[in-house]
Amino acid sequence: MLDKFFNITGQGSNMKTEIVAGLTTFATMAYILAVNPYFLSVAGMDYGAVMTATALSAVIATLVMALVAKLPFALAPGMGLNAFFAFTVCGVMGCSWQLALTAVFAEGIIFLLLTFFNVREAIINSIPTNIKHAISVGIGLFIAFIGLAHKDVAIIVQGQGVPVHLGNLHSAGALLCILGIIIIGLLLVRNVKGAILIGLLAVTAVGLIPGIDVTSLPKDGGIVSLPPSLEPIFFKFVGFEEVLSWKFVSILFVFLFVDMFDTVGTLVGVSSKANLLDEKGRVPRVKQALFADAIGTTVGAVLGTSTVTTYVESAAGVAEGGKTGMTSLVVAFMFFLALFFTPLFTMIPAAASSSVLVIIGIFMMSPITKINFDDYSEFIPAFLTMIMMPLAYSIAEGIAFGMLSYVILKVLTGRYKELNIAMICIAFLFVLKYIYNIGE
Repeated sequence: MLDKFFNITGQGSNMKTEIVAGLTTFATMAYILAVNPYFLSVAGMDYGAVMTATALSAVIATLVMALVAKLPFALAPGMGLNAFFAFTVCGVMGCSWQLALTAVFAEGIIFLLLTFFNVREAIINSIPTNIKHAISVGIGLFIAFIGLAHKDVAIIVQGQGVPVHLGNLHSAGALLCILGIIIIGLLLVRNVKGAILIGLLAVTAVGLIPGIDVTSLPKDGGIVSLPPSLEPIFFKFVGFEEVLSWKFVSILFVFLFVDMFDTVGTLVGVSSKANLLDEKGRVPRVKQALFADAIGTTVGAVLGTSTVTTYVESAAGVAEGGKTGMTSLVVAFMFFLALFFTPLFTMIPAAASSSVLVIIGIFMMSPITKINFDDYSEFIPAFLTMIMMPLAYSIAEGIAFGMLSYVILKVLTGRYKELNIAMICIAFLFVLKYIYNIGE
């Protein structure tokens, strides 16, 4: 029944591969169960309640992706957007977390409308094919950099006089990350199924060895617990008098802008890697996929968490062979289990997930062979897309530089007929962003 519903065999996959892919994706993004509550608790929200909201919003959004879009992508409250929520909106700007949640809820409603009227789909379809492939490569560089630069791994660290440099390779986190890369690499060379998941679990096990101590068993020895109540944060929105303000509008715009292009980049990049793009370079069932994050964001705000978005870690499952909604269905099921086994899932150390991110980054590089290197009006924007993602630490910024340079080069070389209205409108929005420092 599942094979028929998801067309698993027809997509060249099988049930075992899809399940392993789902487990791998979940394992690489399980950290959000601990990180998101920590970030939002800084803003004054209840840690336990946010943990429950995080898991539930991931379950709901990923179920929509699985059952409606039938794509192997997982969703959860997004990193970066939760930091903006906690540290900028509630910290620097001094807003209440209730106001920030209201902005997230409004963002979700707007995304539902934009998706219904095909605006977001038009944006995705307007991105040139070469830039779509470059997005995949850029995401690969970006997530590999995230893995190497994680504070608990610190193979790459912030420098003095230079932006970054090599960190302390003698630290436990760095050594375990390197060990994970080697283990997964060896398994991949030997064509072992589930190589990424095996490597991640192996590094987690080594991290439990006394003296290494990069992770630990639950303190009370229990791995099962009832999820904390949502009551402290459920449906906590502000009134219209606070919504009708310039501050609220500016916060809402940043949430909309960043999430729009982060989600677009992830969908396009991972689809390119999975060879899911059609002959015109379009993501299949993209409208349904966009509804998943719009619904997730709207429901997540009601539950009490920041913006829900498609996770770049979905590439881990794709790398394991996941091609259908069965992969994301497994992820949704694992997030549901996590509600009751939170102590167990939060044992995965940063060193383990970082080694996986590096390997995924390597996998994401393959679409570079599809980029047209001979036409510089295509290759230069593609290169800027790839390089700006890790350097600017943002998928959205990479897309911005790629699209702007694409439009400018086509116009200046007299090839403006290769552009369409949507491309020009997107480029104009990016120009406004940089002129007014929106999101800075």
